[in-house]
Amino acid sequence: MGRSSEHHEATDGLVKLLTRANHDLTVVQNRLEREFQQIYPENANPMKLVYRIKKIQEDLLALKEQCRELLSAKQDLIDEARTVLVGNRNALQRMQAPLDGDSSDSAFTNFNQIIDEWTVQVRSGTGDDTHDSGSENVNKLLFSAIFQSN
Repeated sequence: MGRSSEHHEATDGLVKLLTRANHDLTVVQNRLEREFQQIYPENANPMKLVYRIKKIQEDLLALKEQCRELLSAKQDLIDEARTVLVGNRNALQRMQAPLDGDSSDSAFTNFNQIIDEWTVQVRSGTGDDTHDSGSENVNKLLFSAIFQSN
């Protein structure tokens, strides 16, 4: 037990020393604050400036993190908007394709022109010069042209 009382005495001495040092530092801090308040105007007090700098540094870290989150959210929004807009544009183009006058009408016009040329050739091959296109059947003309050539 003698040892444990020595241990407590040593610890007690250290605790007293640290308590006294903490008290002394608090007294020094209070004196400095009073002196600085008397010497410097309110906005130039070095102690307050140090506190403000520490606060600004903390705020900057928080602001940096918020900026990262904002940039990430902005990039996500841009990516999503691009995906949606490109998808919508492609869907509109697919829906307009059959209604597009230039491409579908020109293809239909070419088709009709080829049919008309074919009909003229078949008519000239059969010797049928009648132009009654209302009742004319290209398949009958072709059939008769095949039989006449055999």
